[in-house]
Amino acid sequence: MKTVSAAILLCLCAIAITAHAQSAPKCPSLPAASNLQWQEQATGDFLVCRASTRDGREVMSLMLTGNDPDLRFPRALRQEKDSFAGEELYWYLPDLGGQEPPGFADRRVSVVKIDKNRYAQLALYPGDSEERAGLQQMIRSMNLNPAAVAAGR
Repeated sequence: MKTVSAAILLCLCAIAITAHAQSAPKCPSLPAASNLQWQEQATGDFLVCRASTRDGREVMSLMLTGNDPDLRFPRALRQEKDSFAGEELYWYLPDLGGQEPPGFADRRVSVVKIDKNRYAQLALYPGDSEERAGLQQMIRSMNLNPAAVAAGR
């Protein structure tokens, strides 16, 4: 009887550990004061993290991958110089084929090589320039070491 109870307890513990591991966040931590929450999508060797406000408005996306996305941005769309995960980058206006939807002037995109076979694609969709500056500040402080982020190693 004790062996059966111990076996059942062991199985339940294994299930609980597996469930916790599957629900553990894979995206970098967001500051509590940001009032943003991640929506995660992990597939193969990439992880997509979408940060949304409490009302569901997406303000930022981050894709971590092991493959070079090979995206090139025209110099004419270059905006601010910045840093992310210890690497320098430039933010660019997105190339929307000449279309400029509301808020376009504050949108930004970039790609940065974090280390060997680790890349991050970033996109910002702020409501205004003040929110954009806050998102850029938050991104500068994100922890992207392999222990903090599951995909794109």
